[in-house]
Amino acid sequence: MSSVVDEEKAIVQTRSRTRELPGVNPRAVAIDYQTLSIHVDEAQRDKKKVSGPAAAIKDIQVHLYSTEEIYQRFSSSPVQGLEAAAVARRAQGGKNVISPPKNQYWKKLLNYVFGGFNALIWIAWIVTILSYEPLGRPNPAVFNLGVSVLLLLVIILSSLFYALVDFHASNIMKSIKTLIAEDASVIRDGKQQTIPARDVVVGDLVQLSMGDRVPADLRITIASSDLKFDRSLLTGESEMIPGTIESTSDNALETRNLALTSTFVVQGSCSGVVFAIGDNSVMGRIVSMSGDEKFKLTSVQKEVWFFTKVVSGIALSFFILSIVIWAAWLRKTYPGFETASGAIINSLGCLTAFIPQGLPICVALSLTIVARRMAKHSVLVKNLATIETLGCMSVLCSDKTGTLTMGQMSVQEVAFLDEQFDSASPFEKTVPTGFQALAMVARLCNGAQFEGASDDSVAVEDRVIKGDPTDTAILRFAEKLSVASSIDALTTDCKVIFEIRFNSRNKWMLSLVQEVDGCKTYMCVKGAPDVLFGKCTSVANADGASVSFDEEALAKIHATQHAWSNDGLRVLALCRREVDYTKLEKMSREDLEDLMYEELQNLTLVGLLGIRDPPRPSVPPAIALIRRAGVRVFMVTGDFKLTAVAIAKQIGLVTTEKLDTLDDMHSSEFSKRFVNSPRHLMHPNEDDGVRALVVTGAEIATFEEADWDTVAGTYTEIVFARTSPEQKLRIVEELKARGDNTVAVTGDGVNDAPALKGADIGIAMGAGSDVAKEAAAVILLNNDFASIPIAIEMGRLVFDNLKKVMLYVMPAGTYTEFIAVLGGVFFGMQSALSSYLQVCFSMTNDVVMSIPLMYEKPESDLMLRKPRNARTERLTNWQFFFQIYLFIGLMMWPCAMSMWFYWMSLQGLSFYDVILVYDRWEDGYKGYTIEQLTHFVSVGQCIYYVTMVIMQFGGLLAIRNRRVSIFQSNPFWGHRRNLVVPISMTFTILIAIVNLYGPGFQNVFATSPIPGKFWGLPFAFATGILMADEIRKLIVRTYPHSFVAKMAW
Repeated sequence: MSSVVDEEKAIVQTRSRTRELPGVNPRAVAIDYQTLSIHVDEAQRDKKKVSGPAAAIKDIQVHLYSTEEIYQRFSSSPVQGLEAAAVARRAQGGKNVISPPKNQYWKKLLNYVFGGFNALIWIAWIVTILSYEPLGRPNPAVFNLGVSVLLLLVIILSSLFYALVDFHASNIMKSIKTLIAEDASVIRDGKQQTIPARDVVVGDLVQLSMGDRVPADLRITIASSDLKFDRSLLTGESEMIPGTIESTSDNALETRNLALTSTFVVQGSCSGVVFAIGDNSVMGRIVSMSGDEKFKLTSVQKEVWFFTKVVSGIALSFFILSIVIWAAWLRKTYPGFETASGAIINSLGCLTAFIPQGLPICVALSLTIVARRMAKHSVLVKNLATIETLGCMSVLCSDKTGTLTMGQMSVQEVAFLDEQFDSASPFEKTVPTGFQALAMVARLCNGAQFEGASDDSVAVEDRVIKGDPTDTAILRFAEKLSVASSIDALTTDCKVIFEIRFNSRNKWMLSLVQEVDGCKTYMCVKGAPDVLFGKCTSVANADGASVSFDEEALAKIHATQHAWSNDGLRVLALCRREVDYTKLEKMSREDLEDLMYEELQNLTLVGLLGIRDPPRPSVPPAIALIRRAGVRVFMVTGDFKLTAVAIAKQIGLVTTEKLDTLDDMHSSEFSKRFVNSPRHLMHPNEDDGVRALVVTGAEIATFEEADWDTVAGTYTEIVFARTSPEQKLRIVEELKARGDNTVAVTGDGVNDAPALKGADIGIAMGAGSDVAKEAAAVILLNNDFASIPIAIEMGRLVFDNLKKVMLYVMPAGTYTEFIAVLGGVFFGMQSALSSYLQVCFSMTNDVVMSIPLMYEKPESDLMLRKPRNARTERLTNWQFFFQIYLFIGLMMWPCAMSMWFYWMSLQGLSFYDVILVYDRWEDGYKGYTIEQLTHFVSVGQCIYYVTMVIMQFGGLLAIRNRRVSIFQSNPFWGHRRNLVVPISMTFTILIAIVNLYGPGFQNVFATSPIPGKFWGLPFAFATGILMADEIRKLIVRTYPHSFVAKMAW
């Protein structure tokens, strides 16, 4: 047998030539593959019903049939392959080609252009075009054409910002045909042929050798002993997968006797019968799943969409009502009042006035601004719309290693049956004989390796090691031992001839080690003590002598393990035994692996290692902040229970001295608490106090629905220990299903990807695997858990600031505008605000003035509030509408309308001369020419517009804070300073000046200059709005249980 090191070098070289596939996003494929595998496992184990690709893959049975049955079922032969007639018949079923995912570009484009308020604005645009031509004949108004151009510009801008909000940083599969090999070697009619891979049919007998890409899904029928596959495109893991003839798992995605489309043969050769091609292959189903995946709205998108539906429904209703009133009454009673074109334009005002056209821009800007703030704290958000979901987080499931801890492991303690040593002891005195066997297992049963040649001038601590943190720590310890003693000769005279790498299911690693002279062969094993103790029959003392591993010895070793675990050390058992090499030398790899599982017994425990991974210093205060924000923090780890609990207590994740066990939970009064209760009520009550729980993966496997109800609804502090990747995903799904929880998951490994994708918010570490980062919605570029409370705060800030923006925009941008138009449609007066000024105010003035609210800092109680329940606590509620329509709006529109009537009175037209005029507003009315009357209306509309612009100054200053007075939060100095406020005020005045005094605007949109006092009077109104809101806030602060406080937004 060649050494594993040589094998690895050859395989890495092969993989480097074949792994990269242009146009394919391997990380996304790997995530879907792992998730499918977990769902198939659950369906087979628990007999759950599944649908879609998981159901189809669950039904794959070919790996369970014998080789003879395979040939019989597919009418093939190990010698003849398929007959020509069978090939021709089956070729009619389609080519071996994977269809690319359904193109979603047009659907997205249509959503950008016609989604949200744009659908109504399109209606308005069509109406204005019709009003210009043909309804405007014989003298079409240029004004109508100008408004139509403006509305089209609004649609373009809104579409661009919708696209920005919806943007997702993901790679699209551009060239899916590269997933299929170009050629395939098949046997047909007893002859070996090379054919295009697209012509492969079900039942073909395909031959594969090293370097070949698998052209279709095959059931392996002949395999060399060294057959290995690279499934990294599917799994995301670089581990080589052995190929076998016999089934090794009921799960078709985990068994080793199937060769799957797009994977590579990196060693050995094989033949197999095709059982699925093209879209029916596993890869085809995954591609189909990614293409058909339904778009999930984030919480903020749901809120804006709900608000859009409500506002759009009201606006459309008034538009239709105004048309009906004109057609049924005004047209007959006052035939000279409005032409069809004029009636449509006035009705259009109802539509455009009630729609906050600038809202999509405001939403996108708010998200973008906060995303930039988060980026400064090394928090990368891949989708802007997910930012607010962070603020809804109610449960955080965190991995331990590398997330809560520093991921910088070092061996701290060594123990034999009779003696313990700290990490420095062996280097300060003569090394006991027992360290020889310990060092052998530590060094040779290890997945890490030093990079570059050995250099004695470089200290061991400074040498670069490639491998996971645990193996790195053990290898560095073993190397230090070799430098300090003659132990190195023992390990360098040995070679590794076979190994089984560590995985999260076995929780051990095994190596077959042979002395160079071939005299002895050892099975070396390291792994979880609770797994390996039961396989040991003897235990070593420090002098190297072995004694029986009886109950007394086991109790002593357990005491050491528990003491270390309670101190937060990760404990590993190192074991070995001698094996007979003559039984191994002629075995195939799969037979050898099976034998190793059988021979994993009668081991000698040569020692324990205590490995410390110190908690990150920033984690305890971060957990305290997260908990103050009402978020429950759970640990989900593969580590031993006592170690996990010790670390949890050190970092403040567990604050109680006693943690409930599963037995405690079953016997508690809370176990029956949620019988027949709705799932959304399954959450801890405030008067329950703090309750902590620790459960292991083995216990989770026995959980029933009632157990999950109790876990989700009772405990505020939980440690899930010894969990597998499948259990991580299940924990997430069960928590999401109860208590209206918004669940976040942190992780950095390939195995975390399904849980990261399945969570409401997946948070990956920047130093984590590419697959984990692909699955996550948020990436912590600085790998610092302390960035999570910042992310939560920013998510809540987005919600707060969006609410402030909408509260600012609605009173003037919809309500006051709508009242102005309503008078023209229903009260027989000239419209107090033109369609152009409506749209211009919403798209420019309101957007510019709302920008300061997007830059507002968090209010003092933001991280003291409970997490928002995304199902029940909406962005818009009745307090929201009360503030808009019965408080701010009820002050704003009467002031603006009074300025309109005041202007008319200065021209000699009283209140009753302006209202209910209908068709009398014509040449000669009250002695004025139609040109004079038109000028009065034009100036009055501009006065109304300027009044709204300036009154919004008061609205802006009032909305900046929910409770705090302007005197404690003025925008010019102090901790609440926001210099964007005066800048935006200046810009909005400049916009108004351009609209009123720009010659082009006057000619096309009929705007006019206004007298100077109409620039000054609205400032008094703005001050009144601010003072009224100051009184409201004072009442809320002074009388927090009053009616006014209950009405506060």
